[in-house]
Amino acid sequence: MDAVLWCTLRALARLLCLSKFLVMDKFLTAADAALRTLFADPVAAERSPAAGIAEAALSDEQRKLSAALMRVNHVGEVCAQALYNAQAMVTKDSELREHLLQSAREEMDHLAWTRERLHALGDRPSLLNPLWFAGAFAIGTVAAKISDATSLGFVVETENQVSAHLESHLGRLPEEDEASRAVVERMKEDEERHAAAAIDEGAMQLPPIAQGLMRMAAKVMTTTAH
Repeated sequence: MDAVLWCTLRALARLLCLSKFLVMDKFLTAADAALRTLFADPVAAERSPAAGIAEAALSDEQRKLSAALMRVNHVGEVCAQALYNAQAMVTKDSELREHLLQSAREEMDHLAWTRERLHALGDRPSLLNPLWFAGAFAIGTVAAKISDATSLGFVVETENQVSAHLESHLGRLPEEDEASRAVVERMKEDEERHAAAAIDEGAMQLPPIAQGLMRMAAKVMTTTAH
C-alpha cells in the first residue's frame, strides 16, 4: 500500500512540475514577444510589398500624412502582437495556441513593413506603444479567460475594424506614395484572411456593446497615434 501511495505522489509531483513548466513557458513566450515588439527592430519573414518601388517625391504635407497613417498602422500591429500572444498564453487548446502564435508571426511582417515605411518617410513610431501593448494584452487575456470562442470573437472584430481602417487609409494616402499603398493593400488582405480563419476556428459574434467599446478604444488610439 505504501509503495502504491508513493508512486501516486511521485506521479502527481511530476504532473505539477510539468504544469508549472508549461505555464512558465507560455509566460516567457509572451514576455519575449513584448520585448521584441517594443524594443527590437522587427524582422519580416517575407519581403515587404514596398520593396522595389521607388520612393516618390512627396511634398512635406504629403509626407507627414503618409507617416501619420503608417504610424497608426504600426500601432495596430503592436496591438496585434499583444492580443495574439495574450490569447496564446491563456488558452488551454494546444492547436488553437499554435494557430494564434502563427497569426502573430504573420503579423510580425506587418510590424516590420510599417516600421520600414516610417523610417523611409523620415518619421518614428508612437511613443505610447508600451501603453497600447499593455492595453491590448489585458484585453486579450480577459477575452481568452472567458472562453476560446470569445477570444476568437475579439480577433474577428479587431481584424474587421483594422481592415476598415486600412480601407480608409487607401482613400487618404497620396496617390504618389505607391510604396505605402502597396503595404496597406497587402495588410488589408492579410487581416481579412485572419478574420476568416478565426471564424473557421469557432469564433462567436461579440455583442454590439463590446463592438462599440472596441471602436471607441480604437478611435482614441488612432487619433493619438496620428
